[in-house]
Amino acid sequence: MKQAAFRKGVLALLKEQKRLLTRRNRKSPDGNGIFERYKFPVLTAAHAPISWRYDLNQETNPFLMERTGVNAVFNAGAILHKGKFLVVARVEGADRKSFFAVAESRNGTENFRFWDYPILMPEAGDPDTNVYDMRLVKHEDGWIYGLFCTECKDPKTPEWDTSSAIAQCGIARTKDLKTWIRLADLKSKSPQQRNVVLHPEFVDGKYAFYTRPQDDFIQAGKGGGIGWGLAASIERAVIDKEIILDNREYHTIQEVKNGLGPAPIKTPQGWLHLAHGVRNTAAGLRYVLYLFLCELKRPWVVTHKPAGYLIAPQGDERVGDVGNVVFSNGWIERKHGGVFIYYASSDTRLHVATSSVRRLLDYVLHTPADPLRSHACVEQRFALIHANLAALEALKLSEGKRRSASKSGQSTKSKEK
Repeated sequence: MKQAAFRKGVLALLKEQKRLLTRRNRKSPDGNGIFERYKFPVLTAAHAPISWRYDLNQETNPFLMERTGVNAVFNAGAILHKGKFLVVARVEGADRKSFFAVAESRNGTENFRFWDYPILMPEAGDPDTNVYDMRLVKHEDGWIYGLFCTECKDPKTPEWDTSSAIAQCGIARTKDLKTWIRLADLKSKSPQQRNVVLHPEFVDGKYAFYTRPQDDFIQAGKGGGIGWGLAASIERAVIDKEIILDNREYHTIQEVKNGLGPAPIKTPQGWLHLAHGVRNTAAGLRYVLYLFLCELKRPWVVTHKPAGYLIAPQGDERVGDVGNVVFSNGWIERKHGGVFIYYASSDTRLHVATSSVRRLLDYVLHTPADPLRSHACVEQRFALIHANLAALEALKLSEGKRRSASKSGQSTKSKEK
């Protein structure tokens, strides 16, 4: 390739990415009153800077090849920092290794741009084979903490088993999301710890963790769930005792497993939580997101939990490396009460949904809980239908009158035409 053609090729790559990075993102029209989706994902593999993927030196890359490709960008922690929306995304290379990178936006719904360099996370005693799914939290001790999954091959497995892994919770802290201090990994009695989240406040003078203890004997509908434990120190965090605050449950959206998403939002009514639940389908596991509320003074006590899911994959969100999945480990609360939920679809891309604390609390406080039986679920709907028929009658919008009003409206429109 001649120099002029090489330069032209580089300019074409930069121009195409600029078009992507400056694209407007509109709300989808089909809202449900609880939250709004947006037309485009906020981050994809194509958002990764050209300089991360291509060797732009003609001498070492004469054919302008992509040398270190990016397969997916998803599962991002999120934080409002110095007036900007920042997400720490999981970036998965073409080599399957994941790493963390910060992207920022002025309004939180569009034009996210990665910082020049990804995060070079320090390694702990045993080097991580893979790191992913960081939860960010501003703790009352003054630090910003990132809790993430650190994974390596299980040494107890035979040589032919190249997929079994040990996963634990890595902990790092920072002041600016650029310089990270790696602390010791979380220690607990569970052989596996994924989806660990740090509570933003001290509890009884200790650091509080939401955990996801996992044992080999756990089966659908038995054991496991979202746990709670305390540690005296964050530098060498050790949890001696865990309790389960949100169990897995047979024939629900969380029958196979569940785990907390981001750190909870503090509200006057309690700690507002976003979590993921997993169930079996004929096509495989399905991941959805759900909400629940815990007491302020006893954050391990659930007070309200609506039945079913808040967000489930729909449309293009169903398609990707791991289909039929939505997952969130980051949300941001604005000062005026707006909430930005960052969720990934099918382990491939990152989306945003917007709502408010008031709306989410209304949903949590007034949506019925799961009665766990089909008959009881229908009884719930009977009660709603009965109340709605009375409400429509009071509004003079009974079924017959609504049809008449509809025909009258159509007739008026015809005359106007």
